[in-house]
Amino acid sequence: MIRKIKSLVFETLVGLGIIILSTILLVSISKGCNAQGLNRIFKYSTFYTAINGGTSLSDDQVWSITSGQLEENIIKTPFDFTLSVGLRKIKRFGYENRANTFYNGTERSYSDAATLGRLDGFEYLFEADFVRRLGINYTNQHHFVRYVADKWVTKIEYLQDGFADIKYFEASQRYRQQLGDGKLSINIGTVQRLSEPYGFDPLADWVLDNGTLHYTYLALQEGYDISIDGLYFAPDGTIVANSQEVWEEVVIPQVIDDYVEDQRNSLDNTVEYSAVVGFDYYHFTKDFWFHSWGNLMPYHLNTGGEYSYYNYKGKQWLDYSGGLIFGYRFNKSLGVFAEGRYSKYWNRVWHNFSVGINYVIF
Repeated sequence: MIRKIKSLVFETLVGLGIIILSTILLVSISKGCNAQGLNRIFKYSTFYTAINGGTSLSDDQVWSITSGQLEENIIKTPFDFTLSVGLRKIKRFGYENRANTFYNGTERSYSDAATLGRLDGFEYLFEADFVRRLGINYTNQHHFVRYVADKWVTKIEYLQDGFADIKYFEASQRYRQQLGDGKLSINIGTVQRLSEPYGFDPLADWVLDNGTLHYTYLALQEGYDISIDGLYFAPDGTIVANSQEVWEEVVIPQVIDDYVEDQRNSLDNTVEYSAVVGFDYYHFTKDFWFHSWGNLMPYHLNTGGEYSYYNYKGKQWLDYSGGLIFGYRFNKSLGVFAEGRYSKYWNRVWHNFSVGINYVIF
């Protein structure tokens, strides 16, 4: 528990630090610019911070029998909340409805994941969300600086999805070619990604030939102890279980979780160099809009690292991401929409989607 709290505090400080340093950097750059340069950097940008919260799960009664005595425990779940801090300058697409007067951190813009913005030029986003849901604390972060030109695009990005357990830095440099009327563009280039070694399996050495995990020896190595009379002790000497059932169902999962986290944190980050091809398509009218983008990384450089994902797979693999935003108004009353994004990097998958129908009654 203490380890997780320390990790959450560290991630919080990193998120706030990135936003503060990015703001200082932009201000410093602007000081060296003339009035026109300052206007270009900060015009239409917004700094925002907000806290949103609400009731979580209701208290739950749990009954147990210890030494023949019936005991009642109340499991309480603290209230949910989200603390959001951000700085953004992104031109809204035609379909994006800015209904709220202020940013409160609950807005979800799927188009933030697109390779290209609505207009060419310089855009940025620095956002950190510190979340507690159903008693679980995690951090989400999305920061990027993007510059889109007529024939090229470059982007530096940091993404952390605490719920999906994924975080990485990514930089890309791409040649861009617009086709036809300019609604469709294709791009090709290179991507560099810095992340923890997702090709590392901390439990590989503890798996037996039959596929089961040798969890008892693992727990003993981590400092736990088992007495002759069936008591189970934590490394600090406290009793954590008095039966095999509690030991296997309650203690062992925590032992494995702590061990995996320690092993993953003990390794240095790895760098992946990949080729990327992608596309962006954007069409908007008052009654019909369609925005889609995709990125495919089919080739990855073998850097020879012991814990590189290439070494883990032993061959090439496909990483990809994409998004779709669609809306159609049949008439003044009826409309449908669908939007979402999907990403698969290494052995991690995360996605969001929203589909619905609107009918306005006059």
